[in-house]
Amino acid sequence: MKLRGSSKESCSQLCGMVSSGRTQTSSTGLVLPITSPTSVCCCPGKAGGRDRRNRPALSPSPSTHSALTSGDPMAQALCGCCPWLVLLCACAWSHPKPGYLGREDVRNCSANPPHLPVTAVNTTARLSALRQQIQAWNLSAYIIPDTDAHKSEYIGKHDERRAWITGFKGTAGIAVVTIGKAAVWTDSRYWTQAEREMDCNWDLHKEVGITFIVTWLLAEIPAGGQVGFDPFLISVDSWNYYDTNLQDSNIQLVSITTNLVDLVWGSERPPVPSEPIYALETAFTGSTWQDKVSDIRSQMQKHSKAPTAVLLTALDETAWLFNLRSSDITYNPFFYSYTLLTNSSIKLFVNKSRFSPETLQYLNSGCIESMCVQLEDYNQIRDSVQAYVSGDVRIWIGAQYTMYGLYEVIPEEKLVADAYSPVMMTKAVKNSKEQALLKASHVRDAVAVIRYLVWLEKNVPRGTVDEFSGAEFMDQLRGKEDFFSGPSFQTISASGLNAALAHYSPTKELNHKLSPEEMYLVDSGGQYWDGTTDITRTVHWGTPSAFQKEAYTRVLMGNIDLSKLIFPAATSGHVLETFARKALWDVGLNYGHGTGHGIGNFLCVHEWPVGFQTKNIAMAKGMFTSIEPGYYQDGEFGIRIEDVALVVEAKTKYPGSYLTFEVVSLVPYDRNLIDVNLLSPEQLQYLNQYYQVIREKVGPELQQRQLLEEFEWLQRHTEPLSARAPHTASLASVLVASTLAILSWSN
Repeated sequence: MKLRGSSKESCSQLCGMVSSGRTQTSSTGLVLPITSPTSVCCCPGKAGGRDRRNRPALSPSPSTHSALTSGDPMAQALCGCCPWLVLLCACAWSHPKPGYLGREDVRNCSANPPHLPVTAVNTTARLSALRQQIQAWNLSAYIIPDTDAHKSEYIGKHDERRAWITGFKGTAGIAVVTIGKAAVWTDSRYWTQAEREMDCNWDLHKEVGITFIVTWLLAEIPAGGQVGFDPFLISVDSWNYYDTNLQDSNIQLVSITTNLVDLVWGSERPPVPSEPIYALETAFTGSTWQDKVSDIRSQMQKHSKAPTAVLLTALDETAWLFNLRSSDITYNPFFYSYTLLTNSSIKLFVNKSRFSPETLQYLNSGCIESMCVQLEDYNQIRDSVQAYVSGDVRIWIGAQYTMYGLYEVIPEEKLVADAYSPVMMTKAVKNSKEQALLKASHVRDAVAVIRYLVWLEKNVPRGTVDEFSGAEFMDQLRGKEDFFSGPSFQTISASGLNAALAHYSPTKELNHKLSPEEMYLVDSGGQYWDGTTDITRTVHWGTPSAFQKEAYTRVLMGNIDLSKLIFPAATSGHVLETFARKALWDVGLNYGHGTGHGIGNFLCVHEWPVGFQTKNIAMAKGMFTSIEPGYYQDGEFGIRIEDVALVVEAKTKYPGSYLTFEVVSLVPYDRNLIDVNLLSPEQLQYLNQYYQVIREKVGPELQQRQLLEEFEWLQRHTEPLSARAPHTASLASVLVASTLAILSWSN
């Protein structure tokens, strides 16, 4: 579920449009900011490229290059996930423009008096109260990130500290407040939104990366100053970067476990969720929690550094280990928790009042001492870890998801740090039962998506469907499926030019009407008790242009080429993902987002560490990943084809350890957009075999539920495809032309 694009503007023109606030108007009159991204990667160490008009690849500005090569974790993460976005930001950083003059919907702080739109939030009182706290703690500045204590992809309302203190509700950005200034750093996706929502107390820095924040701090804070931060909101990598770059400046980083924004927010802060924590039924789990605990303890014993405990900090780790779920965070069935698993005890740090007697019995009925779960208060995790490390122990952590607040209390000699915890690594490989559960969820999910596509075919020509109502109906159809718990992310429902916009989501007030004359992209997924789903289909109900068909077919070719690829076991995903791009590269096209991500069993829709990025682990049998190439034509259309696939053993002519993918998403592609003459015989054979699988697995489900219209639709859309013979009229024309030419030569 990625949405990125590629640029047809030169970089300076492009960023000039973004920073000046220029807009484009859709056919329905919807005013949209122009934020055309580029597909060219400017990350150091990565190959440059040329766009489809054969222009040389652009390079980042010196300041951007410095941020990337210096090891800035924020900038490098952005580069790894969104190379086009780094380039876009690099252009804007190198070419600043005066912004938003004369517009009513954004602020103008240079006017007298300053102009603020009705959407701006008055933060004067909040900032004043926060500065009092900053002074009380003898600080010069305070850093306010946009994450939670578990580095979650989505965060709860009570963790939206940066949004509350700034008024800016975008999901990416860091704020820093000093006694005299307040500033926000965010990327180009959110510049217009920030100008609409922030008042003139805040300076907007159109830059991404800790590098720029450190540079600003060095300019604003005198020697001897102190920069405060909540250690539970700063990752280990980020802390190391801040600390390294401030060491020579006589400016000190100060870890304060009391969050200063929370003190100011006070009673207005939303409460921490308190919904019940429940155990999954045995039918929906791959193994018992007791078996999982025993397996992790076995891995501890086999580890070369002999750790005596494993510390789990990511929310999906604890949820998976104990087969427990709740609803603390939107789209994710998790609950706020930590786990400290030792070789002789199990401590679960959580709000104990949320457990019913039945769930407590589930955890501790008939247990022996080392297998009894001790429930501890969630807020006691730091003190408990600190007490534990006073003995002769070694704690095994996954550094990617451990925040500095716990890391700083563990002595280095008692730390066993890997990138990912053993639970994260074990969870990534599904056992046979978990595989069967995920496959079953995708069959039911296919029914919902097929019902939606049938409904669209009937209603779009009537002019009664818009992007928002379509997204709502998609969610409603999933809600009718067995074991449904909610969507796995906000449905991306994008028609025409909106499908080429990064992170586009329609609202009830701002949306585009679906039309038979435009391409439509729907990226959606569901959370079911037996699995998490994520699928994207792009369709066109009218007559697509030749370029649209070619682009779609080449995206499909990339999807097929990667899906049917046979590769050696333990191959890294980033080595494989070029196969998804080759058909596009062959004609000078590309896409600027990742090719896929892991997916869980009623867990994360973006489940690390599986996928095709450089930080993902090597592929192994039993992993599930999405495969989602795309193409985005700015201002016109967007294409993405996304399936979820299982890594399985490959059958090869000669003995060896080889793997391939088994696609478990079961919805046919749009025949109207496929140019079969571009497909190779092998690609065509694969596609027809896939369609036969869809018929065999989804067809009976539709028939059993008396969804006869949908069954007939499925039969039509999975008819075997074949390469077309040359058109006879065209051959006749060639013969006539040749005859006339011969006659003219003879005369």
